[in-house]
Amino acid sequence: MLALACGMFLDGCAEHTQPSQFFELSPQSSANRAMQTRLFETGVENELLSASAASLQDLGFQIEESVREVGLLRAAKERSAREYGQYRNRFLIWLVSLGHLVIPVDLHQKIAATMVIRPASHGDARQEVRIIFYRVIWKGDGQADRNYIPPGEQKMEMIRDPEIYQQFFAKLSKAVFLEPHSI
Repeated sequence: MLALACGMFLDGCAEHTQPSQFFELSPQSSANRAMQTRLFETGVENELLSASAASLQDLGFQIEESVREVGLLRAAKERSAREYGQYRNRFLIWLVSLGHLVIPVDLHQKIAATMVIRPASHGDARQEVRIIFYRVIWKGDGQADRNYIPPGEQKMEMIRDPEIYQQFFAKLSKAVFLEPHSI
């Protein structure tokens, strides 16, 4: 009964998105784009793509796909998503519900990066690099083996932490400088 009441309460709190809202930009869209995009003074797109791949590998990512003709690069890394606070909250909810309600916890996550390189403008030697970091999180009962990716619930979200973007672009800036100078 308590589980049903909690479910109805949480469903009532959910924000329902209308189809017309799917294509509206959020107020944070321009700030996100600025965080994800940098211009580089190089006319050689292939060198920039190679330097980007090396920078991502330095951050622990494995390259999954690279299409030089269109300046596309995809990379990913897998990590545990377990956090102490989730288990504490899960236990408190279980305790309050007298053992009837078990909340799934984040078990595993795949952090991915998709990057596109394109000329900043026609005839310009500058290249625009835009990278988007996002993660897919799998939830489960918390008892699964650490190498097991549960078939259960999952969610995907864009990573909006400026630090990861700053780290990537700092590494890329160094790599772009070092590569043509063979250092």
